[in-house]
Amino acid sequence: MSTQAAVPTAREVVRGVAPKLVDLSEKVLFGDVWERPGLSKRDRSFITVAALIAMYRTDQLPGHLERALNNGVTKEEIGEIITHLAFYAGWPAAMTAGTIARKIFDARKP
Repeated sequence: MSTQAAVPTAREVVRGVAPKLVDLSEKVLFGDVWERPGLSKRDRSFITVAALIAMYRTDQLPGHLERALNNGVTKEEIGEIITHLAFYAGWPAAMTAGTIARKIFDARKP
């Protein structure tokens, strides 16, 4: 039995404040946009991770890094995204993304 309390997801937290936003996220963003056949989920994850790093959206990055790994983006590819974006989004954004990615990677170790 774990002594740690379950950490609520962003959607669970926001649902009590803006339930329609969460409803739209679930139905439109993840139910429609992410399911469109024009791009694979892997490609959508790749793009989303890059956008979140470039826009310094550190609260959303961990969940999308997890999703990216689950969708087949490798740890090495994530490292390459971070390195590439250092020159386009800035060194601090890349270093922060690297720190967040390290935590996600370490938590996934068997």
